[in-house]
Amino acid sequence: MSASPAELSSIATALDDLSRRVTAHADAADLDKDEETARELFAIERALSSANRRLTRLSTTLSRR
Repeated sequence: MSASPAELSSIATALDDLSRRVTAHADAADLDKDEETARELFAIERALSSANRRLTRLSTTLSRR
């Protein structure tokens, strides 16, 4: 079963929401001066954002086929 552009778009939306939630926790950890936690959460946020961009590009490519 191949992924449809609509399904990939839905996953990208979920990743975007998850990224925002992780960023909120990273910001809170940063304010609390918990540098290790903030650093890890910001790294996770970057990875989620990168995955979201890749999914969006793939969805766009598939919808053009």
